[in-house]
Amino acid sequence: MNCTKCDRDAVVHAAYSGAHLCEYHLRASVEKRVRRRIRQDGLVGDDATPESPETWLIGLSGGKDSIVLTSILEETFAEDPRIELVALTIHEGIEGYRDESLDAASELADGLDIHHEVVSYTDEFDLEMDDVVEKDPEGMAACAYCGVFRRDLLADYAEAFGADKLLTGHNLDDEAQTALMNFFEGDVAQMAKHFDASLGPFDERAETDEFVPRAKPLRDVPEKEVALYAHLADLPVHMAECPHSTEAYRGEIQELLLDMEERHPGTRHSIMAGYEELAKLAASAYGEDGADLGECERCGNATTRDVCRTCQLTEAVHAV
Repeated sequence: MNCTKCDRDAVVHAAYSGAHLCEYHLRASVEKRVRRRIRQDGLVGDDATPESPETWLIGLSGGKDSIVLTSILEETFAEDPRIELVALTIHEGIEGYRDESLDAASELADGLDIHHEVVSYTDEFDLEMDDVVEKDPEGMAACAYCGVFRRDLLADYAEAFGADKLLTGHNLDDEAQTALMNFFEGDVAQMAKHFDASLGPFDERAETDEFVPRAKPLRDVPEKEVALYAHLADLPVHMAECPHSTEAYRGEIQELLLDMEERHPGTRHSIMAGYEELAKLAASAYGEDGADLGECERCGNATTRDVCRTCQLTEAVHAV
């Protein structure tokens, strides 16, 4: 099958659009969608200037999503003095996994000449995920612990670097899964938080000085196309799955979405289009009733509790 846009051999069939794309046009399509999302969400602030540039901190894990995002961002803003990119890699302490992805992240950052910082759970929390999984004091999935720790470190280092934006490599599949999980759980409040935290355009989000605002420029691109882009661009990527990745519920949602997408192409895009509208309405309704944030008694980070979730979990692990 030839590419819909030229006579080259197609490398992918995007069933949701009907397009058959060659290597060149697949890469161009992914890059176009990332740049369009940057414009639509208003990532580049009106007050960003060469004299007072914005700093964007990228969560660079070394997996395909963050590697592709970082590569496209660097190419897009390499000659734009209004934007400075900084990459942060978090080493969770997972034997036989994170070291390889760290190598991929470091290789990319070095090649692009992007400042690259590496932090670890060992240094920050005096624990490793391998130990957390073994002890499991809360009886939770490994991802539940890790998600809390990672979010905390990303937020802390975004603030430490004086970042104006915190960018992560969530793709279309990731976001559609989260949307469907919130639907199924009936969690309207979480939909509102999702919109204000990372989903809505910056000029439509509730203002807060407590956290560095987040963005997901890759969220219009299906996971399969991200992986293919990484391969075609010959990017250094660690493709292995985390050995502790056992989010059973999200896995069920993932399988459901893949099945629906195969039988009804465009399902993920439709879910997100409707979800974004509902999340915006939810954010408007919940905006005045948001929980008051205080300071954690242990670490001083913003939290709605006396002791933040990160401190609760680290203390639970160390108590075993």
